[in-house]
Amino acid sequence: MIGNPAYPTYQVFLAVGLAALVTGLLMPLFIRLMRHEGVGQQIRADGPQRHLVKQGTPTMGGIIILVGVLVSVGLLAEWTPALVLAVAATLVTGSLGLLDDIESVAHGRSLGLTPSQKMAGLILISVVFCLVAVNVCGTPAAVSFPGGLSIDLGVLTTTFEVGGARIAVPWLYLAFVFLLMAGLSNAVNLTDGLDGLAGGCSMVVMLVMAMVAFSYGELDLAIFAGAVAGACVGFLWHNCYPASIFMGDTGSLALGAALAALAVLTKAEVVSLIMGGVFVCEALSVMIQVTSFKLTGKRVFLMTPIHHHFEQMGWAENKVVVRFWIVSAAFAALGFALYFQLG
Repeated sequence: MIGNPAYPTYQVFLAVGLAALVTGLLMPLFIRLMRHEGVGQQIRADGPQRHLVKQGTPTMGGIIILVGVLVSVGLLAEWTPALVLAVAATLVTGSLGLLDDIESVAHGRSLGLTPSQKMAGLILISVVFCLVAVNVCGTPAAVSFPGGLSIDLGVLTTTFEVGGARIAVPWLYLAFVFLLMAGLSNAVNLTDGLDGLAGGCSMVVMLVMAMVAFSYGELDLAIFAGAVAGACVGFLWHNCYPASIFMGDTGSLALGAALAALAVLTKAEVVSLIMGGVFVCEALSVMIQVTSFKLTGKRVFLMTPIHHHFEQMGWAENKVVVRFWIVSAAFAALGFALYFQLG
């Protein structure tokens, strides 16, 4: 481990800078590799027509984001059970996204894995994550709300004995963690529709999650969150408009899983939804649009996810992205303030 453990905040800031440097330096090599192999993003035909020019832009940049995170965390953090679990959840979910990206590129379409295949993967990942968090890391199966309210979701718990080890299965909390992890992973994935949008919003949220983890007494998780934020910074250097590379589902699903994992391990599940308010709004806009069209035949938004609605209103892509960053920062600040109101 490098750095000076006597100054823990220095470790976190160093993680941000190191991950940004590694990601930023490796990305041009990866872009050249993707171009040489002819690996490019498939753009949805029913999206904004101005986006069709992005067809063929190198994708799967999430691979280098994860490399930057791993290098930074490996050099700066102690591999506690909580950190191992958070990193593993992020990598495995990123691998699921990688399969989706490969499937999309191989078949030349904007959709890769089927929704049922993605959901099956997320169910497996979230179940294993929750069981390890509760049984190994000692994470309470309860959810806290601002104002001191706490709901025990471990009331329906079954204990099994496997190989001499007792494994507690808190069914309600298991379902909650699945909804949180699957919801955030898909929400970040939906947000990844404009150059720099998902990366910038994730950077802001992860910087705040680093402060949350530090306040919770989990320095190594704070270093992990800082490394994710830094990797997003390095990625944004190449993803800003006009993007030279996209993160793909490899990056977006991994970033959502990282946020969910940090939220569970620092008991910030509810406020994480406020911190990631932009992601939540993106997902809700799609749900509202689909529900409204099925029930009434009418659309609420010009196009979803909601960032496309503002594009259709005439906002330039950069204007949408920067304004969403600002809103994301406001949500993150509000969530951080409410975090200290938890019981």
